[in-house]
Amino acid sequence: MPRKILETKKLNAFYGDFQALFEVSIDLFEGEIVSIIGANGAGKSTFMRSVTGLIDKVDNEINFNGLSIKNLRADEIAQKGIAMVPEGRKLFPSLTVEENLLIGSQTKRSGPWKLSSVYEFFPDLYDKKNIPSNLLSGGQQQMAAIGRALMSNPEVILFDEISLGLAPIIIKNIYQNLPLVIKDGMSAIVVEQDINKAIEISDRVYCLQEGRIALTGGSKKLTREEISKAYFGM
Repeated sequence: MPRKILETKKLNAFYGDFQALFEVSIDLFEGEIVSIIGANGAGKSTFMRSVTGLIDKVDNEINFNGLSIKNLRADEIAQKGIAMVPEGRKLFPSLTVEENLLIGSQTKRSGPWKLSSVYEFFPDLYDKKNIPSNLLSGGQQQMAAIGRALMSNPEVILFDEISLGLAPIIIKNIYQNLPLVIKDGMSAIVVEQDINKAIEISDRVYCLQEGRIALTGGSKKLTREEISKAYFGM
Protein backbone atom coordinates (compact mmCIF):
# COMPACT_ATOMS: atom_id res chain seq x y z
CA MET A 1 0.00 0.00 0.00
CA PRO A 2 1.38 3.46 -0.87
CA ARG A 3 2.73 5.51 1.99
CA LYS A 4 0.71 8.51 3.17
CA ILE A 5 2.99 11.50 2.73
CA LEU A 6 0.82 14.54 3.49
CA GLU A 7 -2.41 14.99 5.40
CA THR A 8 -4.51 17.68 6.96
CA LYS A 9 -6.99 16.79 9.70
CA LYS A 10 -9.96 19.10 10.19
CA LEU A 11 -7.85 22.05 9.08
CA ASN A 12 -9.21 25.51 9.83
CA ALA A 13 -7.59 28.62 8.35
CA PHE A 14 -8.20 32.28 9.06
CA TYR A 15 -7.43 35.70 7.62
CA GLY A 16 -7.68 37.78 10.76
CA ASP A 17 -11.14 37.04 12.16
CA PHE A 18 -12.43 35.70 8.83
CA GLN A 19 -12.48 31.91 8.64
CA ALA A 20 -11.64 30.65 5.15
CA LEU A 21 -11.36 26.88 5.72
CA PHE A 22 -13.61 24.72 7.87
CA GLU A 23 -12.39 21.28 9.03
CA VAL A 24 -10.73 20.39 5.72
CA SER A 25 -9.24 16.87 5.82
CA ILE A 26 -7.18 15.97 2.76
CA ASP A 27 -4.55 13.28 2.35
CA LEU A 28 -1.96 12.52 -0.31
CA PHE A 29 -0.12 9.26 -0.94
CA GLU A 30 3.30 8.68 -2.44
CA GLY A 31 3.26 8.82 -6.24
CA GLU A 32 -0.29 10.18 -6.34
CA ILE A 33 -1.79 13.24 -8.00
CA VAL A 34 -4.75 14.77 -6.17
CA SER A 35 -6.76 17.64 -7.60
CA ILE A 36 -8.67 20.26 -5.64
CA ILE A 37 -11.45 21.96 -7.55
CA GLY A 38 -13.97 24.64 -6.71
CA ALA A 39 -15.26 28.02 -7.78
CA ASN A 40 -13.48 31.30 -7.03
CA GLY A 41 -13.36 31.89 -3.29
CA ALA A 42 -13.90 28.23 -2.42
CA GLY A 43 -10.68 28.09 -0.39
CA LYS A 44 -8.38 26.24 -2.80
CA SER A 45 -5.46 28.66 -2.69
CA THR A 46 -5.94 29.16 1.05
CA PHE A 47 -5.46 25.43 1.51
CA MET A 48 -2.22 25.49 -0.50
CA ARG A 49 -0.94 28.50 1.40
CA SER A 50 -1.81 26.85 4.71
CA VAL A 51 0.20 23.74 3.85
CA THR A 52 3.23 25.79 2.79
CA GLY A 53 3.30 28.00 5.89
CA LEU A 54 1.97 31.15 4.26
CA ILE A 55 -1.14 31.51 6.43
CA ASP A 56 -0.39 32.73 9.94
CA LYS A 57 -3.51 31.48 11.67
CA VAL A 58 -4.38 27.79 11.22
CA ASP A 59 -5.50 25.16 13.68
CA ASN A 60 -5.73 21.37 13.93
CA GLU A 61 -3.29 19.18 12.03
CA ILE A 62 -0.96 19.46 9.02
CA ASN A 63 1.34 16.43 8.88
CA PHE A 64 4.14 15.63 6.44
CA ASN A 65 5.79 12.21 6.58
CA GLY A 66 4.01 11.63 9.87
CA LEU A 67 5.32 14.76 11.59
CA SER A 68 3.53 18.06 12.23
CA ILE A 69 4.59 21.02 10.09
CA LYS A 70 1.81 23.32 11.28
CA ASN A 71 4.08 25.72 13.15
CA LEU A 72 7.02 25.71 10.73
CA ARG A 73 8.06 28.70 8.62
CA ALA A 74 7.63 28.55 4.85
CA ASP A 75 11.38 28.09 4.28
CA GLU A 76 11.50 25.25 6.82
CA ILE A 77 8.61 23.51 5.05
CA ALA A 78 10.41 23.87 1.71
CA GLN A 79 13.52 22.30 3.23
CA LYS A 80 11.40 19.39 4.46
CA GLY A 81 10.41 18.69 0.85
CA ILE A 82 7.24 20.58 -0.10
CA ALA A 83 7.39 23.02 -3.03
CA MET A 84 4.68 25.17 -4.58
CA VAL A 85 4.12 26.61 -8.04
CA PRO A 86 2.04 29.61 -6.92
CA GLU A 87 -0.89 31.20 -8.68
CA GLY A 88 0.46 33.95 -10.94
CA ARG A 89 3.93 32.32 -11.09
CA LYS A 90 5.50 34.88 -8.68
CA LEU A 91 8.85 35.05 -10.47
CA PHE A 92 11.33 37.80 -9.62
CA PRO A 93 10.93 40.02 -12.72
CA SER A 94 14.35 41.65 -12.66
CA LEU A 95 16.22 38.36 -12.21
CA THR A 96 17.19 36.22 -15.17
CA VAL A 97 15.50 32.91 -15.83
CA GLU A 98 18.51 31.04 -14.48
CA GLU A 99 18.68 33.17 -11.35
CA ASN A 100 15.00 32.43 -10.68
CA LEU A 101 15.62 28.72 -11.12
CA LEU A 102 18.58 28.77 -8.74
CA ILE A 103 16.36 30.17 -5.99
CA GLY A 104 14.72 26.75 -5.88
CA SER A 105 18.04 25.05 -5.18
CA GLN A 106 18.55 26.98 -1.94
CA THR A 107 16.89 24.15 -0.01
CA LYS A 108 20.06 22.15 -0.83
CA ARG A 109 18.06 18.94 -1.08
CA SER A 110 19.63 16.18 -3.14
CA GLY A 111 17.79 14.68 -6.08
CA PRO A 112 17.57 14.42 -9.86
CA TRP A 113 16.56 18.01 -10.59
CA LYS A 114 19.32 20.49 -11.33
CA LEU A 115 19.80 23.19 -13.97
CA SER A 116 20.76 20.73 -16.70
CA SER A 117 17.74 18.48 -16.10
CA VAL A 118 15.33 21.44 -15.96
CA TYR A 119 16.75 22.78 -19.23
CA GLU A 120 16.46 19.33 -20.77
CA PHE A 121 12.83 19.13 -19.71
CA PHE A 122 12.06 22.73 -20.74
CA PRO A 123 14.43 23.52 -23.65
CA ASP A 124 12.74 26.90 -24.19
CA LEU A 125 14.15 28.01 -20.83
CA TYR A 126 17.71 27.20 -21.85
CA ASP A 127 17.40 29.52 -24.83
CA LYS A 128 16.10 32.29 -22.52
CA LYS A 129 18.24 31.59 -19.45
CA ASN A 130 20.10 34.91 -19.44
CA ILE A 131 17.15 37.26 -19.97
CA PRO A 132 14.95 38.81 -17.24
CA SER A 133 11.95 36.64 -16.46
CA ASN A 134 9.50 39.49 -17.12
CA LEU A 135 10.39 39.25 -20.82
CA LEU A 136 9.13 35.68 -21.06
CA SER A 137 5.76 34.71 -22.48
CA GLY A 138 3.10 33.51 -20.04
CA GLY A 139 3.78 29.89 -20.92
CA GLN A 140 7.53 30.31 -20.50
CA GLN A 141 7.00 31.99 -17.13
CA GLN A 142 4.94 29.02 -16.01
CA MET A 143 7.71 26.66 -17.14
CA ALA A 144 10.19 28.73 -15.10
CA ALA A 145 7.93 28.60 -12.04
CA ILE A 146 7.62 24.81 -12.36
CA GLY A 147 11.37 24.52 -12.93
CA ARG A 148 12.10 26.60 -9.83
CA ALA A 149 9.92 24.27 -7.74
CA LEU A 150 11.60 21.19 -9.20
CA MET A 151 15.04 22.60 -8.40
CA SER A 152 14.22 22.11 -4.71
CA ASN A 153 13.88 18.35 -5.39
CA PRO A 154 10.64 18.11 -3.41
CA GLU A 155 8.73 15.04 -2.31
CA VAL A 156 5.46 16.93 -2.79
CA ILE A 157 4.80 19.69 -5.30
CA LEU A 158 1.70 21.89 -5.14
CA PHE A 159 0.41 23.45 -8.36
CA ASP A 160 -1.90 26.41 -7.75
CA GLU A 161 -3.97 27.37 -10.82
CA ILE A 162 -1.21 26.55 -13.31
CA SER A 163 -3.49 27.08 -16.31
CA LEU A 164 -4.70 30.53 -15.26
CA GLY A 165 -4.30 33.14 -18.00
CA LEU A 166 -2.57 30.83 -20.47
CA ALA A 167 -3.50 30.03 -24.06
CA PRO A 168 -5.23 26.64 -24.58
CA ILE A 169 -2.28 25.20 -26.51
CA ILE A 170 0.09 26.09 -23.65
CA ILE A 171 -2.28 24.58 -21.08
CA LYS A 172 -2.45 21.37 -23.10
CA ASN A 173 1.35 21.18 -23.28
CA ILE A 174 1.79 21.74 -19.54
CA TYR A 175 -0.77 19.09 -18.61
CA GLN A 176 0.72 16.59 -21.05
CA ASN A 177 4.09 17.05 -19.35
CA LEU A 178 2.81 16.99 -15.77
CA PRO A 179 2.82 13.17 -15.36
CA LEU A 180 6.45 13.18 -16.50
CA VAL A 181 7.28 15.63 -13.71
CA ILE A 182 5.49 13.55 -11.08
CA LYS A 183 7.68 10.48 -11.14
CA ASP A 184 10.11 8.52 -8.96
CA GLY A 185 7.82 8.69 -5.94
CA MET A 186 7.02 12.39 -6.09
CA SER A 187 3.43 13.37 -5.30
CA ALA A 188 1.36 16.39 -6.28
CA ILE A 189 -1.71 18.40 -5.43
CA VAL A 190 -3.17 20.36 -8.34
CA VAL A 191 -5.59 23.23 -7.75
CA GLU A 192 -7.65 23.80 -10.87
CA GLN A 193 -10.89 25.54 -11.85
CA ASP A 194 -11.19 23.51 -15.05
CA ILE A 195 -13.10 20.41 -13.95
CA ASN A 196 -12.16 18.39 -17.04
CA LYS A 197 -8.44 19.06 -16.64
CA ALA A 198 -8.60 18.22 -12.94
CA ILE A 199 -10.30 14.87 -13.55
CA GLU A 200 -8.02 14.00 -16.45
CA ILE A 201 -4.75 14.55 -14.57
CA SER A 202 -5.53 13.23 -11.08
CA ASP A 203 -6.08 9.99 -9.22
CA ARG A 204 -8.49 11.52 -6.71
CA VAL A 205 -10.40 14.78 -6.50
CA TYR A 206 -11.62 16.99 -3.67
CA CYS A 207 -14.22 19.67 -4.32
CA LEU A 208 -14.26 22.68 -2.00
CA GLN A 209 -17.34 24.82 -1.60
CA GLU A 210 -17.22 27.89 0.66
CA GLY A 211 -14.22 26.56 2.55
CA ARG A 212 -15.62 23.08 3.17
CA ILE A 213 -15.16 19.75 1.42
CA ALA A 214 -18.33 19.18 -0.57
CA LEU A 215 -17.24 16.00 -2.37
CA THR A 216 -14.30 13.63 -2.63
CA GLY A 217 -13.61 10.42 -4.49
CA GLY A 218 -11.71 8.72 -7.28
CA SER A 219 -11.44 10.96 -10.32
CA LYS A 220 -12.64 8.21 -12.65
CA LYS A 221 -15.44 7.06 -10.33
CA LEU A 222 -17.25 10.32 -9.61
CA THR A 223 -19.87 11.30 -12.17
CA ARG A 224 -19.88 14.69 -13.86
CA GLU A 225 -23.29 15.31 -12.31
CA GLU A 226 -21.95 14.68 -8.79
CA ILE A 227 -18.97 16.95 -9.40
CA SER A 228 -21.05 19.74 -10.95
CA LYS A 229 -23.51 19.72 -8.03
CA ALA A 230 -20.68 19.95 -5.49
CA TYR A 231 -18.80 22.57 -7.51
CA PHE A 232 -21.77 24.90 -7.87
CA GLY A 233 -23.34 24.13 -4.48
CA MET A 234 -26.53 22.76 -6.00
